[in-house]
Amino acid sequence: MLRKFRVNINGKEYMVEMEELTAGASQLQNQVVETTHPVPQAAPVAPPTPAAPTTPVQPVSGEGEEITSPMPGNILDIKVKVGDVVEENQVVAVLEAMKMENEIVAPRAGTITAVSATKGAPIDVGEPIVFIN
Repeated sequence: MLRKFRVNINGKEYMVEMEELTAGASQLQNQVVETTHPVPQAAPVAPPTPAAPTTPVQPVSGEGEEITSPMPGNILDIKVKVGDVVEENQVVAVLEAMKMENEIVAPRAGTITAVSATKGAPIDVGEPIVFIN
């Protein structure tokens, strides 16, 4: 019958398996049947350092309808600028989410009045990318 023991030697913890053997009615012996290996110890964790104060980003707003992010991700590219005239279903931005590139398109024809997202920046669900009038 194998039995497992946790042994602490000089501050290091080891897991050992021992087999119980009987060699007669009065004699009981334990024998190590597996090489012992140190139990991995968690590395000490340094206390968190306070974050440097940051200047809050002022959200950009524009006239007209917001074209928002449908999912969290990173803006890979902005395909339009303020004043551009776009057609319905024209790509206005490329959003990377879950290792896939997603094209964000204009829901209708119009003129871009503001661009609130920046290339390479993270974006969350519902945050505006561009405004179309």
